[in-house]
Amino acid sequence: MMNGSTGQRSGGRGRVRVASLALGLLAGALTATAGGSSPAAALTPPVAITADDLTTWQTNGIVWSMAAGDGVVYAGGTFSTLRPPTAAPGSDERPAVNFAAFDTATGAPTDCSLSFTVSSGTATVRALALSPDGETLYAGGRFGAVNGVGVSNIAAIDTDTCTPRDDFKISVTATVRALAATDDTVYLGGDFTSVGGQTRNSFAAVTTGASLLPFTADGDEVGRAVEVTPDGRHVLLGGDFFRINGTTTHALAVVDATTGQLAKAYPGFIHDNSTVQDITTDATGFYTGNEGTGGGVFDGRIALNLNDFEQRWRDTCLGATQAVAVHSGVLYSGSHAHDCASMGAFPDQPRKHLLAQSVDDPKLLPWFPDTNDGIGEPVGPRVLTAASGGGSDYLWVGGEFTTVNGRPQQGLTRFADGPDTGAPWVPNVSLSTLTPGRIDVNWQTSFDTDDGELTYRIYKDGSSTPVHTTTGYSVFWDRPQLTWTDTDVAPGETHSYRITASDGPNTSAKSPAQSATVASSTEAYPARVRSDGASLYWRYDEGASTFAHDSSGKLNNGFLRGGPAYRQTPAAVAGPSTAIGFNGSSEYAYSNRLHAAPPRFSVETWIKTTTTQGGKIIGFGNLTQQNSTRHDKHVYMRNDGRLVFGVQSGGARTVTTSGAYNDGQWHHVVATQGPLGQGMTLYVDGQARASNILVSGNENYPGYWRVGGDNLSGWPNRPTSNFFEGQIDETAVYPTTLSASQVSAHYALRNG
Repeated sequence: MMNGSTGQRSGGRGRVRVASLALGLLAGALTATAGGSSPAAALTPPVAITADDLTTWQTNGIVWSMAAGDGVVYAGGTFSTLRPPTAAPGSDERPAVNFAAFDTATGAPTDCSLSFTVSSGTATVRALALSPDGETLYAGGRFGAVNGVGVSNIAAIDTDTCTPRDDFKISVTATVRALAATDDTVYLGGDFTSVGGQTRNSFAAVTTGASLLPFTADGDEVGRAVEVTPDGRHVLLGGDFFRINGTTTHALAVVDATTGQLAKAYPGFIHDNSTVQDITTDATGFYTGNEGTGGGVFDGRIALNLNDFEQRWRDTCLGATQAVAVHSGVLYSGSHAHDCASMGAFPDQPRKHLLAQSVDDPKLLPWFPDTNDGIGEPVGPRVLTAASGGGSDYLWVGGEFTTVNGRPQQGLTRFADGPDTGAPWVPNVSLSTLTPGRIDVNWQTSFDTDDGELTYRIYKDGSSTPVHTTTGYSVFWDRPQLTWTDTDVAPGETHSYRITASDGPNTSAKSPAQSATVASSTEAYPARVRSDGASLYWRYDEGASTFAHDSSGKLNNGFLRGGPAYRQTPAAVAGPSTAIGFNGSSEYAYSNRLHAAPPRFSVETWIKTTTTQGGKIIGFGNLTQQNSTRHDKHVYMRNDGRLVFGVQSGGARTVTTSGAYNDGQWHHVVATQGPLGQGMTLYVDGQARASNILVSGNENYPGYWRVGGDNLSGWPNRPTSNFFEGQIDETAVYPTTLSASQVSAHYALRNG
């Protein structure tokens, strides 16, 4: 049943009643500004749990289930020992056979000790649920005894004495994977086909005295989730099934709490290869966590309304969801999400295991603590539960993981409603002096694991008082460039700048000081690039960071990956700018912003290399932190030094230079694509070297501009390396087709 004020379960798979929040929601989300603004506040609403993990005892195996009440969190799973928070595996351990109880507020074990065993094979506790009054803990799984007292895959524990109840005995023929409890009924789901000697397939209900009830909701496949609606009238079922009581409804069903008869079926609602692993509720809705099998199969979360059992929203992240929990209007989930690009979030990349969303909106909220995959399958978190203790609210996480936020921690972790102790990352800063009489201070917005809106303060010439304060929104996959222009300067003066990022209570260290001398005249080459309409312009003047600042004025900054060689000289173009060096194996840059495929475009850059392994110089791809699976609109070098410009248009269409350009000299490379009659042209050193006027289309997919490396699979004369070894400078992208005269003019300005 539900506590309507909090939206938390009083029983069910890993959920119980919790007290109302002591921490009120902060006012509406702050808006990024270009000028001065109010400082950011800790935790970006509606998030009310920090991402700072707290010291918690560990298990030596997998935690599959949790329940909480009266300041205690109960954990069940497949493990045999506990150890303190900082202890290494195998050290300072104490026995805990598939079960342990912990103080909610301290993370330390209580004196409640139970042993769940089986005569053969491996015992496991897969489900825990507290009775609404908190006096009985129901446990399900695969086990034949609790503290030596014989049972059959389900047991009831008196929480006052921490002993199994002798009056709760009923036979369940196979593993119990889900439990939910009301004042008079215990609902169970799992692998079983018989309960109490009578046929019950996947789901059943018994009294609190362990008598089988007539409730019948027979499934044809495994039951994995059971949840009672807040009004007690219905039971929500999740699992692998395709039918309940003979009626088609895959993975999700709503049944009558007394009879088990279908109240709402979901034929075709969930992909056949997707199953419901967990269900939770709040006062107005219920929420599923799904696991898909196969490429692109539904792996995310669904929010549904309790009044009509219809969908409110669903997300489309890929990476199976194992657990869900609601706290203060936020749906927290445990998964191994790796690709949320389809919903405007991060593209395919290393897994993220903990996410948060509003119960009213699938957009990912800025809450990103993380675990690793861990042991077992491995998939990271397996269960979440909200709990209260010591005047604070907590989110406990259990599963297969062996690290939390990059530090060793196995099986269990927890997060609280405060204090927020984690500072944002130090900002990456780059200065620009393209316009006489001013210095542009550019920086890459920072990242904080539980705050999206951050406050930035700029300090000039060693002063302890900021000369400018502003706010900006960022998440780990989207850290846009911010810029402030200092006009209180004079030509020939040199000034230095440092920037901090703050979430309110926590402020980063100041960035390393960056200095620049105010220009007295305009540099000809960059002025022409900008006047010709560049929408991305990276000059690579950063000293050491992940930031490639954009000089086009469009704030289209880049990420630098792998630690390339910064400030290489001499640069391609005369002046104070520098180049960057890539190693040909792991270093590259990509645009922060996701772009629609351009129907017309020009790409421009300078290269200097002696490589005989070729590699991609610049291109467009659908991924950022790994090789793209869709990739074209690119220029690459063959092993013999010849350059290739290629697009996908009914197949790979390419034009190739007759000469080689791996001679250790700087070369100006421009590739353009226009309408039929202009088609594709590849220029080198101001001259058209190859063209095909009949190819006017390219592949239509959203993607990122990448420099220095990406996938070249399937392209003609594919070089040995996907990555370019050499120096690159003055990279620009245009949403138009540069003319031959424009290209020639750019090349002519190389000497200033």
